[in-house]
Amino acid sequence: MAYGLRLLDCLLAADCRVSLVYSSAAQLVARQESKLELPAAPSRGRTALLERLGRDESTALQVYDVEDWKAPMASGSNPPRAMVVCPCTMGTLAAIAAGMADNLIERAADVVMKEGRKLILVPRETPFSVIHLENMLRLARAGVVILPPNPGFYQQPQNVGEMVDFVVARILDQLSVPHTLAPRWGEEH
Repeated sequence: MAYGLRLLDCLLAADCRVSLVYSSAAQLVARQESKLELPAAPSRGRTALLERLGRDESTALQVYDVEDWKAPMASGSNPPRAMVVCPCTMGTLAAIAAGMADNLIERAADVVMKEGRKLILVPRETPFSVIHLENMLRLARAGVVILPPNPGFYQQPQNVGEMVDFVVARILDQLSVPHTLAPRWGEEH
């Protein structure tokens, strides 16, 4: 959850318009890992996230219910430029790999893929089973970016936040969003 929250914060700081969908599993993980209560109601979830990130109501963040089939990203006539599932459970990854569309996360991923847009999945489990790896391979062959949250240590991180920033920097790079989160290889520290 730390990766997802930091990514959201960085995207908003870069003035990106963000459409967010979270599952009931994400609500549990947010509570357990980040002591963040994400209400089921999207408007209350938006308020909780803005408060957590210290942002005001004018922030370009829209939160959708996971069952909102009328959300813009549910249709190929209004696909997002890119989509990131961070963190991504193996269940969600498997559903996306199988072309399922049983909720807005899966449907939006399906739309992004069929419209040839960038889809980035940040898997959260370890170790990976053969089934996990086969699903990831299937998605990678379809052009999906599989970005496991594996921080590098060449920048000699001093705390967990710097390790999180390393991974979030790789996601932002994939999205072509400028940042200064972590030094690049070969740059002076």
